[in-house]
Amino acid sequence: MPTFCAPDGTRLAYRTAGDGDPLVCVPGGPTDSRYLGDLGGLSRHRRLILLDLPGTGGSAVPEDPASYRCDRLVAYVEALREHLGLARTDLLGHSAGANVALGYAARYPGAIGKLALIGPSTRAVGIETTAATRLELARLREDEPWFPAAFAALEAVSAGTGGDWDALAPFFCGRWDDAAREHHAAGLPVNREAVAHFGAEGAFTLEATRAALASFGAPVLLLTGEFDLNSPPRSTAELAALFPDATLSVQAGAGHYPWIDDAGRFAAAVEAFLG
Repeated sequence: MPTFCAPDGTRLAYRTAGDGDPLVCVPGGPTDSRYLGDLGGLSRHRRLILLDLPGTGGSAVPEDPASYRCDRLVAYVEALREHLGLARTDLLGHSAGANVALGYAARYPGAIGKLALIGPSTRAVGIETTAATRLELARLREDEPWFPAAFAALEAVSAGTGGDWDALAPFFCGRWDDAAREHHAAGLPVNREAVAHFGAEGAFTLEATRAALASFGAPVLLLTGEFDLNSPPRSTAELAALFPDATLSVQAGAGHYPWIDDAGRFAAAVEAFLG
């Protein structure tokens, strides 16, 4: 894997897939970017540059745990752009990685050609998804064989009375089969310190970020799955409203990994946007 050195001295790794114009991809988690795969065949249209955030995948553990904070990760993305010698680049962020992408758009707006936010978390701008919204969305899956146990776990988690988080996994997938189980497990974070520090105090400047996004000039795609409990269509639409030039796309039948649920539809939608 190719590597580069971040400003704080941390050695970071990234993988590439495909040819064409570059698309820098920031994974969620924070976890190993391998779960992104080739984003449903998007690599047939673009050269994907998939960054391993510090302490994940092939990237080194930083000396300072504060480097795991979301605002610090923005600087790692900028270091990657400089390493690649790109005057500006298209940028994609998935899940928690969308928070990093939002921070990057706020801090380096001129460095982005187009911005794609997939199943985006909205912590960076202070949009909260209520338990009622998640429960309402979950009920759309009531005909699934796994629904009773998963919904009971979701009710317990929503009420703050415990609950089995692992039992919620089917809600994150458009279909719950062996392939979905394997992919979901492969994408789970293993560096608990990175997860714990990601949203630590100072990681998010909500009002400043929202103000910066209000004047962000590049086109933005916000794509989420119809059934995505992590990034419900309602919350994603609220995020879209913060941008002057945003396109909201809800992929039918998809969960939190829309390129797994329908690779062709996902790749076609993102490539049509990137153009």
